[in-house]
Formats: sequence, structure tokens, C-alpha cells
Amino acid sequence: QVQLVESGGGWMQAGDSLRLSCAASGRPFSIATIYTMGWFRQAPGKEREFVAATSRSGGDKYYADSVKGRFTISRDNAKNTLYLQMNSLKPEDTAVYYCAAARRATWDTNYDYWGQGTQVTVSS
Repeated sequence: QVQLVESGGGWMQAGDSLRLSCAASGRPFSIATIYTMGWFRQAPGKEREFVAATSRSGGDKYYADSVKGRFTISRDNAKNTLYLQMNSLKPEDTAVYYCAAARRATWDTNYDYWGQGTQVTVSS
């Protein structure tokens, strides 16, 4: 099993920047099976939606159109940590942000592990 713990959420003003982190832990064998890591978010009253994902090497990245050009996903495999740098935040970015990990090459679906989420609130 792999445990994912997000951190870095908070209250922000529109236009601010924020970086989320997601620390992965578990048995080394389990960690080694992770291929894709990604971020999702769920706003109040809405379904969870895909935000961004990155391959094991970090060389391939995929973003939702709503965050493209503003958010950057990255991962540090030595630290087993995933990041989401969020710039030019908008009120519509308000949501609980979830980290996810998959044992396969995927982008916006079919993840195996999920974190508990961290709240990001952006006021206008």
C-alpha cells in the first residue's frame, strides 16, 4: 500500500501563488510501482475533476485546460514528493485538492491511491 498526504492548502487572494505538496510513503516495493502521479480537485457541489498529472520521470505532463499556463506539476522521486505550483489563482480554483498515484501510465483516470485532500480557498 501507498499513503499520500497533501499539504500546503490555505486561504488566498485572487492573483496569489501557492504550492501544494504530496508526500508518498509505504514499503519501498510499493513506492517503486507508482508510475503516474496527479492532482484532482473537487469544488463544493461539483464532481471531482482532473487538474494535472506527470509521468514517473516527470518528462511527460498533462494539464486540464482550466489550469494550463497557470499551474505546474512536478515530482521529486528522491523525496517521493509531488508538487503543484499554482500561480494567478482565481476564485474558481477554490476546491479540495487531492493527490493521486497510479501503477500505470494514465492521465485523468484509473488511479490506485488517493490522499485525504487539502483545502484551497481563493477570494476575489
